[in-house]
Amino acid sequence: MNKTTLILIIAATLCVTTTLRAQSQKIGYVNSAKIFQELPAAQEAEKKIDAVSKPYRDTLEAMQTELQSRYDEYQKKETLMTDAAKKTEQQKLVEMQNRMQQYRLEKFGTDGELAKRTEQILNPIREKIKTAIAAVAKEQKFGFIFDKTEQIQILLYGDAAFDITYKVIDRLRSAGK
Repeated sequence: MNKTTLILIIAATLCVTTTLRAQSQKIGYVNSAKIFQELPAAQEAEKKIDAVSKPYRDTLEAMQTELQSRYDEYQKKETLMTDAAKKTEQQKLVEMQNRMQQYRLEKFGTDGELAKRTEQILNPIREKIKTAIAAVAKEQKFGFIFDKTEQIQILLYGDAAFDITYKVIDRLRSAGK
């Protein structure tokens, strides 16, 4: 037997072994949105996030109301104003609008205070969920777990027999007691 034949036999054996091992892997999925929805800690987190965002929303709404009021007032008096007064008032309106936009960005932007606070509140919950998913997957001998939510379709089809969503929810509930 020459080297080439031996290498081909070894390569074929490795391919068959790898294929058989891959075929024996169980693949499951969860609906992470459903898990999050059912978890009392997540429901409390949503309340905390709403409580954090309410003052920001209220301030933004007050800024908007003030800007609109000031603009309405300007429109009423515009015909009686000098060009210099008009220009000054227009500049003040633009500054107010810029402050409002800056506030919106600081509080609600992707790197804003609300986004940072939301991450602080939700990350521990996400970690608990991931830990529970991993534990159930190991117990049930799943090699892979995908996520299937209404918004994100990473898994396009999954047999309900491989859905471990409720096993994860049960695990989280029993861990919380």
